Amino acid sequence: MEEDDVTITIREQNFHSQVREYIICFLLFAVLYFVSYFIITRYKRKADDHEDEDAIVNRISLYLCTFTLAVSAGAVLLLPFSIVSNEILLSFPKNYYIQWLNGSLIRGLWNLVSLFSNLCLFMLMPFAYFFLESEGFAGSKKGIKARVLETFVMLILLGLLILGIVWVASALIDNDAASMESLYDLWEFYLPYLYSCISLMGGLLLLLCTPVGLSRMFTVMGQLLVKPTILEDLDEQIYCIHLQEEALQRRLNGMTSHSQYNPVDLQQELDSVRSMKNKLERRKKASAWEKNLVYPVVMLILLAGTTISVLLVVFNILYLLVDETAMPRGSKEQGIGSASLFTFGFVGAALEIILIFYLMVSSVVGFYSLRVFEELTPRKDDTTMTTIIGCCVSILVLSSALPVMSRTLGITRFDLLGDFGRFNWLGNFYIVLSYNILFAVVTTLCLVRKFTSAVREELLKALGLDKLHLSNNTREPEKHSANRHQKSL
Repeated sequence: MEEDDVTITIREQNFHSQVREYIICFLLFAVLYFVSYFIITRYKRKADDHEDEDAIVNRISLYLCTFTLAVSAGAVLLLPFSIVSNEILLSFPKNYYIQWLNGSLIRGLWNLVSLFSNLCLFMLMPFAYFFLESEGFAGSKKGIKARVLETFVMLILLGLLILGIVWVASALIDNDAASMESLYDLWEFYLPYLYSCISLMGGLLLLLCTPVGLSRMFTVMGQLLVKPTILEDLDEQIYCIHLQEEALQRRLNGMTSHSQYNPVDLQQELDSVRSMKNKLERRKKASAWEKNLVYPVVMLILLAGTTISVLLVVFNILYLLVDETAMPRGSKEQGIGSASLFTFGFVGAALEIILIFYLMVSSVVGFYSLRVFEELTPRKDDTTMTTIIGCCVSILVLSSALPVMSRTLGITRFDLLGDFGRFNWLGNFYIVLSYNILFAVVTTLCLVRKFTSAVREELLKALGLDKLHLSNNTREPEKHSANRHQKSL
């Protein structure tokens, strides 16, 4: 009887633990979902209040995109939440109020994020896109059912196409009977193998976007903050800009059909002049501490974060060459709260979390800075659902690869849990070493190019080569368009 009572007690404890973990996961995801819904509705193009078929389709696609963005946010928060949980359990191992925070909950979160990432990437986002673009088969009765049928047919065809491509690629790369047989196992091998390929693509995309974003962050923060006024007369500049605005406005108002000026170009120049006027007025109204203290401090923080990231990657390269335990798959999985991974405790953990968020923000900034993905840049209250779907897929790929990239580059020593640590390419020494070297080299080149752009432009002007457009400075067209009418004034 006593053994039966003990068995029942253990089962009850396990049951209550599982229910508690499900409730915590649901509450965390609910918070992320509401935040994601607020972000998407802020950028989504406002539609009419008329309830029709397209409105229902847009609403369903909106819910699916919100779910995907919430999963992306969960993937970004995986490492920071795990690092903080590990330090809290080390500091308060027997505290009653944190008994809910345990290794089972952390591993459950990693597994759920991995599962939902696969679900969003291979099912929900393709369904949202095809459902949005579908109209029903020719000859069939129009309606929601016809669009759903067409969407499912397109998903089946897409799945068969991807299945065939991966099967042929695996046969070409590894022509082994065992590997060929394993491809017939859809759930245990095919989907993890496909997600491993997507993760590798996401890692390569992060390798391309993060260095560009690290150098671009200085420009973005320079646009958001107020720069110091050194040897500048803002009143005179505002007066000149005001004269330019009045001249352009008079020319635009007095334009006739036989005028030699294009009204569209004049309107664009007028908008550019007004934008520069607003910036100058903002700089004039800013306080002294905002101009002379906040801007230099933020720039120093960005420079310090970038330098520390590059140094950590360089040290990780040396560590890879002398110790095989630096490999992402070579480290042993330790229990949560059993040992600290940081020399400086909470300070080291906080530094790693800041660097992880900094890399994620830089990767997103770099992604939208690339010319290939400029069309995906969301605009407030003017972004179509197709663009939102593309943005959600891109952010999902970047965020899913963030934990893997952080561990591969040595930004953190926290072990990858769940399916994140089972990717095939993580065990290849040459891929991991090449990834670290490329990241360090490309980031250094981007920073050198960023900080030497002014010197390079002056050298080109001194040599008379500035008209050849050898410098790709995006701010030059704005300067020319804003100052085009100074001679006439």
